[in-house]
Amino acid sequence: MSEPIRWTYVFVDRPAEQFGRACDFWTAVTGTKSSEPRGDDGEFVTLVPEAGDACVKAQAVRAGGGAHLDLAVENVPALVAAARRLGADLVSDHPGWAVLRSPGGVLFCAVPWHGESARPQAVEGPGGAATRLDQVCLDLAPAVFDAEVAFWSGLTDWESSPGSLPEFHVVRPPAGLPVRILLQRLGADRPAAAHLDLACADIQATRSWHERLGATHVADGTHWTVMSDPAGGTYCLTGRDPWTGGLPG
Repeated sequence: MSEPIRWTYVFVDRPAEQFGRACDFWTAVTGTKSSEPRGDDGEFVTLVPEAGDACVKAQAVRAGGGAHLDLAVENVPALVAAARRLGADLVSDHPGWAVLRSPGGVLFCAVPWHGESARPQAVEGPGGAATRLDQVCLDLAPAVFDAEVAFWSGLTDWESSPGSLPEFHVVRPPAGLPVRILLQRLGADRPAAAHLDLACADIQATRSWHERLGATHVADGTHWTVMSDPAGGTYCLTGRDPWTGGLPG
């Protein structure tokens, strides 16, 4: 059994030149306020909810963008050791925290738990439709998909099961933790990446709200709509229950 994960943070990673626009958008759609910037170059902010503990942060990056997870634990070295036993690489070691890369190439961080325990509430858009940023989707080449399923299932020790379609696998946290993991097997080889997913009671209403805030529509899927935020970052609106995370029915 791996070191128990006490809390999870999802990071919105966006290019530095678009970081302000990204923060304005993501604070609006998550019902949060941005903390004061921190880091050597002011590259980190926390998206602070009105009630509950924060579970979303943002980071200005030099190029590209996407998303990544921070796994908060009581014993960071124990989690790092468990991840390495499961095939992860240690990218960089810092006082109290570490950056790792999964066997398939997904970057994530092991960080100390500071007692976070209260999941923020779902957010209501202008029309009253509830949404919640609650999922990181790992976009994986076919060759690494099975290894990534085994890695994330083993590292988290969470409930792990096939998704609604053959190309998906879901790793669900215990009740009270704010972020779940969806693994997606792509149709072609490409480097591993990650994007954000929101659970939406009404995808169309949420899409309209996000478009008024500067997002653009990209494509539609079976249970989801692909969007691009004002900083050019891809994310999805999914037809899942904002409280349970599951699909209707």
